[in-house]
Amino acid sequence: MDKIKVIFDTDPGVDDAMALLFLHRAPQVDLVGVTTTFGNGRIATTTWNALYLTERFGIDAPVASGTAAPLVGPVPAPTEFVHGANALGDIDLPERITREADPRPAHRFIIDTVRANPGEITIVAVGRMTNLALALREDPAIVGLVREIIIMGGAFGYNGFHGNVTPVAEANIYGDPLAADEVFGGTWPITVVGLDVTQRTQMTTEYLQALAKDGGEVGRFIWDITRFYVAFHHAAGVPNMFVHDSSAVAYLLDPTLFATRRGALRVVTEGLAIGQTIQKPDDYNFPPGAWDDRPSHAICIDVDPARLLALYRRTIVGGA
Repeated sequence: MDKIKVIFDTDPGVDDAMALLFLHRAPQVDLVGVTTTFGNGRIATTTWNALYLTERFGIDAPVASGTAAPLVGPVPAPTEFVHGANALGDIDLPERITREADPRPAHRFIIDTVRANPGEITIVAVGRMTNLALALREDPAIVGLVREIIIMGGAFGYNGFHGNVTPVAEANIYGDPLAADEVFGGTWPITVVGLDVTQRTQMTTEYLQALAKDGGEVGRFIWDITRFYVAFHHAAGVPNMFVHDSSAVAYLLDPTLFATRRGALRVVTEGLAIGQTIQKPDDYNFPPGAWDDRPSHAICIDVDPARLLALYRRTIVGGA
């Protein structure tokens, strides 16, 4: 079986770390690179975390650091109240590591890797989309060379979910809305895994305890980093932990877990609704407008949570 070559674009992040380990343990995945973006921490923190995770768990993939700021505007403050000051749930971390970042900026790493593997690279992007937008700006032709892009971000109103940082905006999109709108304007194949499905899938304390018991070092690490993250959910009135970034990996591994809808995508880039994601469905007719001449992409509108959680457990525990 040919493995799927994946670049993981990420801002580790508790749920990012869980998704990275999901990819690492998946036998059908060849993780060829990790690119970092700001978000759950500043770029120095997220890049250090990616280097630490790849070193600690023997993940043989280069790490390339992305830009420290969105395409326009100031850098949003890190979400320390969600992921902790070190973005990994404030667990104890070593003072130094030996692994070093690739000398190329993340967007150049993406371009070089895609061009070296035409038609073979899937990008799983679970942070701000600044790296993808910069790659698209520098080398627009790569849209025809990427196998697929799977994005964790956005919310389209399915299952009652609209936003998690404003009433209409999800955090990854809100952090660089212009980048997201530019990426959605590219003709590369995109599937968006948004809050519509990620908030339907939740990990209970019992589920996480079982991972810690049966998943070896990885399972115990997941338990440790999720203590802070779960406490944030509880403080927000959510009894269990949402499965955000790992849902994007689940789509890569088994798309049959999800139902999708196709249509052109736009992101609101200014004003009260900045960061809102909107789809014009392919089977609807509207008067001429800002969605015209935009490519059709897929968004996930439903999910089988039980099968997704079973896939995550099977993949983590199977590699223990």
